[in-house]
Amino acid sequence: MKAISQRMIRLTVVSVFTGAFALPLWAGDVAKVNGQAIPESHLQAILDKQIEQGQKDTPELREAIREELVRRVAIEQAAKKTGLDKDPKVQAEMALAKQGVLLRHYLTQYMKDHPVTDAELEAAYDKIKKAFAGNEYHVRHILFENEAEAKQAVADLKSGKVKWEELAKQSKDPGSREKGGDLGWATPEMFVKPFSDAMTQLKKGEMTEQPVKSEFGWHVIRLDDVRPQTPPALESIREQLTQQLQQQKMERHIEELVAKAKVQ
Repeated sequence: MKAISQRMIRLTVVSVFTGAFALPLWAGDVAKVNGQAIPESHLQAILDKQIEQGQKDTPELREAIREELVRRVAIEQAAKKTGLDKDPKVQAEMALAKQGVLLRHYLTQYMKDHPVTDAELEAAYDKIKKAFAGNEYHVRHILFENEAEAKQAVADLKSGKVKWEELAKQSKDPGSREKGGDLGWATPEMFVKPFSDAMTQLKKGEMTEQPVKSEFGWHVIRLDDVRPQTPPALESIREQLTQQLQQQKMERHIEELVAKAKVQ
């Protein structure tokens, strides 16, 4: 189908010539290849797909699809002459392809008949808003291998013997070392518990009085700022959220079908 789409684009460029002599308004078969008819419904099926992808229904597009259908039938006839249509592997692939088309149309129709409602969208958005309860913290840290080094760092920082930015270059955390230990804005659940517990006890501008031990080492933590979490506006995520709910609804329906099926 990708190759067809590219060919469509090329052919629409030369529409001045093709439009003058080929304005097919077929009814029934669009062509015959060695006596084998190509029904108009086949052309319409491809045309519908092209329109879904942004193409315009033009005589040039229809003619290009017709040409492609002729090519397909010619190749199909050649394949059948070699007996490929009788090959078990080919037959299995053809059966799966046919099944795939049926499944796609069934699920598309199911979603048309069971759209995401405003109530479902609002309920999902309420969960998102609840997830944004609490604060975000703009935090920095300097990581040391042992407690003695971390305690000395706290003492040096409090006395003014060394500046935070200089000491941060000695941090064992390569991800934040070159950024002054900056971990950006984050929520408590994004950190290991000892770290988040200490962080949330700090006030803006404060540093931990004692190093904080975690599985990574010993942390000296500084809180630069704190702010309430703000959920995104519903309109800004409506399309994405609707698609997510559609997918969930479809998956539940499939699970119900499988659960009801008698599998031996």
